[in-house]
Amino acid sequence: MIPTDFRIDPADYQTDFQDLRSVRETVFVLEQNVPLEEEWDELDPRCHHVIARDANNQPIGTGRLTPEHKIGRMAVLKPWRKKGVGDALLVALMNQARSLGWTEVSLNAQVSAEAFYARHGFQPYGERFMEAGIEHQAMRRTLEPLAAPERGPAAPRGPSVPSVEFDSLHEATDATLAVVQGARRELRLFTRDLDPVLYGQPAVLEAFKQYAIAGRGGVVQVIVLDPAAVQGQAHPLLGLAQRMTSVFQFRTPVDDVDLQIASAFLANDRDGYLFRALGSRWEGDWSPANPARTRQLLEHFGRVWERSRPCSEFRALGI
Repeated sequence: MIPTDFRIDPADYQTDFQDLRSVRETVFVLEQNVPLEEEWDELDPRCHHVIARDANNQPIGTGRLTPEHKIGRMAVLKPWRKKGVGDALLVALMNQARSLGWTEVSLNAQVSAEAFYARHGFQPYGERFMEAGIEHQAMRRTLEPLAAPERGPAAPRGPSVPSVEFDSLHEATDATLAVVQGARRELRLFTRDLDPVLYGQPAVLEAFKQYAIAGRGGVVQVIVLDPAAVQGQAHPLLGLAQRMTSVFQFRTPVDDVDLQIASAFLANDRDGYLFRALGSRWEGDWSPANPARTRQLLEHFGRVWERSRPCSEFRALGI
């Protein structure tokens, strides 16, 4: 008997290609006789992909969101059909579209699946047509914007504190502890390889742990430029993230301009920051409360974050 426990993950086209292939070619090429050359197209590398995995981490379903705001390549392996996998994939893709600010998505449904999409609010339009030898119906749906998360009243902030320079690991550690301990609900870390000498220290790990378990719904977003270098480190911060996957989120850049950034920084939602112009050195500046400088770093982080992909290199750790 096939179990019903599964999960939906973001998929990176290059990293997860073989898993995407194993599902799509099984369903479309082998079962439905879609020509192989029609299954893969120039849009695939530019799409947002999702993948369903079973409890053994094996791929069981896929879907994609194209730059044209279309949902497609929805496929579920036969033993997993009618178990909610397709519904979960579709919801994940619609949520991804909402997070991108899209107000409508469309799709070309195989006529046999038209009722499935109608159940999720999609409406047919236009005439039916043939695609890859299969009858299809165009459908679309308006998307409601994502609801803003409920937040309690903002904690009072003190006066701005002028930035000070530092030039040693000891001072960098003290500044890091102050920024982490000063965070309320948001921490943003930009690093090449998680700086094991700094972020692997017991005191720093404990500060991250206390922030994570404080019960305020906090998140830690981390951009790692070189995740492959981190994989072989057995980095203790990854161990903490593995136990607290609802708190830690990892992404890695794909644009060359982002991959060339040499700096490293940490910033929180209480105007505290730490910045090193060269991530390989300890010289830098920091402040527990410098709104102008912190806002500048957070805006830069946000732009790179949106251009980056989920850090699938850490998937084996369940992160």
